[in-house]
Amino acid sequence: MFTIRKATPEDTPVIFDLIKKLAVYEKMENEVVTSIEELRENIFEKNFAHVIIGEENGIPAGFALYFYNFSTFLGKPGLYLEDLYVEPEHRGKGYGKTLLIELTKIAKAENCGRMEWSVLNWNQPAIDFYESLDAKPMNEWTVYRLDGQGIADLAK
Repeated sequence: MFTIRKATPEDTPVIFDLIKKLAVYEKMENEVVTSIEELRENIFEKNFAHVIIGEENGIPAGFALYFYNFSTFLGKPGLYLEDLYVEPEHRGKGYGKTLLIELTKIAKAENCGRMEWSVLNWNQPAIDFYESLDAKPMNEWTVYRLDGQGIADLAK
């Protein structure tokens, strides 16, 4: 039986573990520099993000971490999906789709004008999955990023 629930502060070690597993899958494990304590503070105390956890028979099988952005053109919030991950042994059971559907319900309840996320160009299984749900790639947009050092340098 697969169920989805909102994460609680007590789930922070589980969230951290799933983030590390996602990073390994994405070949980015060296980029995980956060800690359980920092995640707990930023997610549950400062409310910078929200997490839902999917469980099979009470055992965590995957998660989605999201936050809200804002569209000036729509004049509405948007839901931005930062991470969606399902453990390898639970893939192919529809759990990723179920987590995504839950996020659309949250977005609808919050009157979001859109829902967005990024996918690595090499991740064809994820691209195929998202396109099967009628999600559209934003090929005319390029993502730019300042990392921590870039922020510090520019903020001088």
